Amino acid sequence: MTLATGKKYLLWDHDGVLVDTEGWYYEATRRKIAELGITLPLEDYLARMVDGLSSWDLAIAAGVSEQAARAKRLERDALYREFLATQDIEIAGVLDVLELLSSHFGMAIVTTSKRADFEVIHAERGIVDYMDFTLVREDYALSKPHPEPYLLAMQRFGATPDECLVIEDSQRGLRAAVAAGIDCAVVYNAFTAGQDFSSATYRINSLAELPGLLGLTGHMEGAAH
Repeated sequence: MTLATGKKYLLWDHDGVLVDTEGWYYEATRRKIAELGITLPLEDYLARMVDGLSSWDLAIAAGVSEQAARAKRLERDALYREFLATQDIEIAGVLDVLELLSSHFGMAIVTTSKRADFEVIHAERGIVDYMDFTLVREDYALSKPHPEPYLLAMQRFGATPDECLVIEDSQRGLRAAVAAGIDCAVVYNAFTAGQDFSSATYRINSLAELPGLLGLTGHMEGAAH
């Protein structure tokens, strides 16, 4: 395996990489948009996700008023936060990997999650303790797949693209990293496994492989999956 050498900063995607939330976001969206008469198959949702398109545009295109769509979207947000508070969204071994890597790299979370959702997720988790900073959806103007979130993170670190590695699990995030000129390691996630990751610099099966990819001798076998 070719190592990712010379890296100083790790820019972490969030949903699907550090917490297992993507399926619950889809489920909340599917349920609430169905109440507007819109069927949202997973494959259609994922296809729109790649381009950062809103599922609610489907409702408006079908004749639902913007006001009604906005109201259901708010209900979706509430249902999603209920899922976040009640469902198992842990990814095993994440804290072990972060603890090891935080001793060697500057680290930040760069997420499309809204701040309210992010705060629910991390109310009782130690993930953010290992980060130098976090960027949520309200912190930038243009969302992934636009490169702005990752460009902003690099600016905050005073880093060059060659010094950074993005860790992603979706084609949308990969496109953002590539557009920012940053190497990207895509970690396997069953939810997004069918997407096109041909432009990824690295592919890993779990976060447990990341320390080895970065040239650390620490053995993380079985730490994450």
